[in-house]
Amino acid sequence: MTSLRAHRLAIAASFFVQGLLFISLTTRLPRFQQRWSLGELAISGLLLMVVLLAGVGSVLAEAVSGRRDSATALRFGLVLVAVGMAVLAVAPAMVVFVGGLAVYGVGLGIVDAAGNMQAVALEHRYERPILPSFYGAWTAGGVLGTFVAIAIAYLDLRIGLAPLAVLGIVAALAPLLTGTHDLVASTPKAALPWRRISLLGLAIVLFYMVDTAATTWGPIFLRDTFAASDRLVPVATLPYLVAALVARFAGDTVVARFGPAAVVCAGGVVAALGLLVIVTAPSLVVAVVGFTVVGAAAAVIAPLSFSAAAAIGREGADGGSAADDAARRARSDQVIARFNQFNYVGALLGAVLTGVVGAGTLRIGFAVPMVLILAIIPLARQFAGPSRPRSRIGVRTRHR
Repeated sequence: MTSLRAHRLAIAASFFVQGLLFISLTTRLPRFQQRWSLGELAISGLLLMVVLLAGVGSVLAEAVSGRRDSATALRFGLVLVAVGMAVLAVAPAMVVFVGGLAVYGVGLGIVDAAGNMQAVALEHRYERPILPSFYGAWTAGGVLGTFVAIAIAYLDLRIGLAPLAVLGIVAALAPLLTGTHDLVASTPKAALPWRRISLLGLAIVLFYMVDTAATTWGPIFLRDTFAASDRLVPVATLPYLVAALVARFAGDTVVARFGPAAVVCAGGVVAALGLLVIVTAPSLVVAVVGFTVVGAAAAVIAPLSFSAAAAIGREGADGGSAADDAARRARSDQVIARFNQFNYVGALLGAVLTGVVGAGTLRIGFAVPMVLILAIIPLARQFAGPSRPRSRIGVRTRHR
């Protein structure tokens, strides 16, 4: 029988590969923009397509997980991501490039949803919070992807991207956690407090709005605003990811001391200030400082959102003495499966709205998340939750 540690490494590998491929793609958007002579509005349209198809992929992941299990869904998603990445890298024509991007978008949504299902299911078996480490793995993959992009900035896109797609296939062969679908499939659909969960969903919308704006438009912002070279373009993403990586690994300690509500509130305010630095930056160095501040400030919002939503699901099953641990876990998995949909609303705002508003200048585009992230302040109290034992699964002090 495969050990829990082996399952954990396999799931972490899927998060790592997803982060590596996603950042490898977004850091090369300026190259694709030049290759296919695309303007900001055209890029926004393609990003909209990816976001919408990722939403479709997330729904598909829930359906596959219900019929088989989340491991099957995750493997399928990783293969689609790998195929899509390879196709768009070697595309000889624009229509082939768009097709590859579409396949990648569906795969991205499946991997997002199924990866979270796997992570939460394993956390249940560990009976202690381990979700942050998986998000740390995603960020570590993104950091490596950025270093690779800098190192091979002047190589042909086919050489720089296509080989990375193989990693998606390798991750799909890892020993994932099987047989996780029964709890989700048998969970009653009623009585979950979706209003409270939706408020937390709004918080994760705000996070992904900022995160996607930074990782997608950051490199283009440096090139268009400060005439950064191809080698320096990924510098917008690297400090952002490194700061997020540090913040996520330190998140448990910080939240344990100050509480999740205070950390979320402070993170929103500081992220807004970091975006203000980006919007008003007089030089490339100052802009990079702004991206670094945003990465450190916003990183823990997503993990805390997922953990708080899962805790609400379990709390709902605690209402009567008849509710047992299996029911709590099942309700938590159901919440996570649905909660993932909020990611794409935030991605839509971050990737598409930032580009559309910033079609003339991305300084104005980054003003959109700068203002909207402040809406996290009245939502922060949703993270406090009722008093509950710290040994319970998912009571965290922190989520990729």
